[in-house]
Amino acid sequence: MPALKKTVLTAICATLMSAFVFGPAPAFAADKDKSDDKQPRPVLPMSSVGGPQLAKEGTQVNLGPGAPVLPAELTGRSWIVADAESGDVLAAHNSHWRLPPASTLKMLFADTVLPALQPSSTTHKVTDAELADLGDGSSLVGVKEDQTYTVHDLWLGVFLRSGNDAVHVLASMYGAQQAGAGAEVDEKTAVANTVTAMQEHAVELQALDTTVVTPDGYDAENQVSSAYDLTLFARSGMQKKDFREYAATASADFPGEEKDDGKRETFEIQNTNRLLTGDAGISPYKGIAGVKNGYTSHAGNTFTGIAERDGRVLLVTVMNPSSDASHAVYKEAASLLDWGFAASGKVTPVGELVPPKSADTGSATDGGTDTGSATGKGPQAAAGAKPQKTAAKAAARNEASSGGVGIALALIGGVLVVLAAGVFLVNRRWPLRRPRP
Repeated sequence: MPALKKTVLTAICATLMSAFVFGPAPAFAADKDKSDDKQPRPVLPMSSVGGPQLAKEGTQVNLGPGAPVLPAELTGRSWIVADAESGDVLAAHNSHWRLPPASTLKMLFADTVLPALQPSSTTHKVTDAELADLGDGSSLVGVKEDQTYTVHDLWLGVFLRSGNDAVHVLASMYGAQQAGAGAEVDEKTAVANTVTAMQEHAVELQALDTTVVTPDGYDAENQVSSAYDLTLFARSGMQKKDFREYAATASADFPGEEKDDGKRETFEIQNTNRLLTGDAGISPYKGIAGVKNGYTSHAGNTFTGIAERDGRVLLVTVMNPSSDASHAVYKEAASLLDWGFAASGKVTPVGELVPPKSADTGSATDGGTDTGSATGKGPQAAAGAKPQKTAAKAAARNEASSGGVGIALALIGGVLVVLAAGVFLVNRRWPLRRPRP
């Protein structure tokens, strides 16, 4: 056999052997994206917050021995899967791409406003002006002018029904409060104060891809966030007791209009997070604990979720899948969570979820970590709060476990509330990192 032929055959054999022994090299979606001119691509350079690999275009993953490959059908323009406790980013795809966030921006709204507007028996009478600037086609819970609601009622409307009406009322209340006692501000100024506070909080969380224009996430010029930033908002919010409980509540009673005879009936509202409640071919995800979904015609579907399995808590965000499949955003989020649980410990992180700028890394406990836990003023403890209802079968489907980070299913006053792995990181302080071996 000629020497050249032997050399060629040897090279081919070596290539085939390496493929069998070492397996295929990790594939990067960026290669596919660059070959398809019809697919939108992020404007470069992207942010490197969390690590330089996150600034790269396309899919970033460092597979180790025995690690499963990423799901094949991922069509989100941007996504990320991360360990909620350690902050390790297990894999990401254009995670710093600045995109319209839709209602997932409500996580930042709640994380900013909830500590100041705690659930209480205090009632607020809604004015026409507070409901005047809702965008056309906004998601609504059914807040009516000249009707009174508790702060607890309004937060249920925000978290369960993604009600922009509830957001604007709370934003008006918060913005007026920020103006100071005795100050007279109109609703537009009050909402603008809230938007400013949200932007400042985003900077504090190092969510630097985010520009806030409206408090509810409704489409607005220049209003953007990223999968990375939305994940930071969820991670911060889920360390607050009330935030966790609202995000994991599957259904609740909401006040209707007061009748002429003074009586006021309620109607049931259900959480629109399909990985929590299940619907239309989507099953509740085992161990799900929230967090928030969104949709607008400009943003497409967006979703951030958190789930626990075997003591490990993962966060996932998916933005704007191009798939025509029904509920694609939930399906892709669930597949990324499945992959993340299977890949944990078998991949080298591609980055990290950074702590807030003012994070206390010393020994003192951060008193703001668990809003409401010390006072017992969470949603269910609030005087005058209406009981929340959830079908027992929903609780059973979620099969919440009591893993190493304190995930629990709470039974309150004989009325089931799906917390579905929601009560974690209760009294933790930054940084939320396990020591590396």
